[in-house]
Amino acid sequence: MSDVRGAGRRGYRVRRVAAGSGAVAAAVLLALPLAGVPPFGIGPAQGTRTPAAPISPVVWAGTLKPPIVTRAQWGADPKLLDQKPHYADSVRAVVIHHTGHPNGYDCADSPALVREVYQAHAVNKEWGDIGYNFLVDTCGTIYEGRLGGADRAVIGAHTVGLNTGTTGIAAIGTFTAGTPVPEPMRRSIEKLIAWKLALAQADPVATTHLLSRNSDSRFTKNTTVTMPAVFGHIDAYETNCPGDALMQLLPALRKGAARLQGDAKLLAHEKDRRSRRQADGAG
Repeated sequence: MSDVRGAGRRGYRVRRVAAGSGAVAAAVLLALPLAGVPPFGIGPAQGTRTPAAPISPVVWAGTLKPPIVTRAQWGADPKLLDQKPHYADSVRAVVIHHTGHPNGYDCADSPALVREVYQAHAVNKEWGDIGYNFLVDTCGTIYEGRLGGADRAVIGAHTVGLNTGTTGIAAIGTFTAGTPVPEPMRRSIEKLIAWKLALAQADPVATTHLLSRNSDSRFTKNTTVTMPAVFGHIDAYETNCPGDALMQLLPALRKGAARLQGDAKLLAHEKDRRSRRQADGAG
């Protein structure tokens, strides 16, 4: 299921200035300093503060990063790896999956379940590595999937045709209609969505444009398609994944992730304001 192997010209009307308007302009320029407004070409009046620069997304996005169990920690066997990482320019969308495991497992067994997926994808399906970028268990623990760096735009093998520019998050379990999605799992998925999309300044409730790279998907190869920033595997490929329960949850996941992004931005701006106040007080 991998594709790794990947305004018209605006016119500005010039108005003719009536004779004698030069004197009017001169009078305006003379009056500006008296009103406390600097003339054109001169900086802010003394005592005024320069507006704060926009907070870098790197700053506020970094605060969203959740704890992630690394490949080394869950026991990824390097001998099974037969795939070098490939990268997109950015992650513009998140694809939600489920692994198909029976529910009710003990979370202590989650690393073993992740290793099962690794074996199935890397060896049985001959993808050379695990297809998903992340996996989340019922207790909300997040596991790093495909090799290449959790904070980078690693191209996975999770949805035919639309792997590039997306990240795949798999819920460990089976989430057919009526199956409850555990709250810890839901919250962790929201955090992952918020963080990964924030790195590219992408809005979880918006749409994005993706290039289909394989006609085996729902879209003809080399066509640009408009997709939600968070969508289910079934939206891109003929499959039942991620199950009706998770599909019904997508609107809430989008809103939850957007709320987390908004909170992170507000906190970053508040921290920046405090720092500026402290700097002004020390000056």
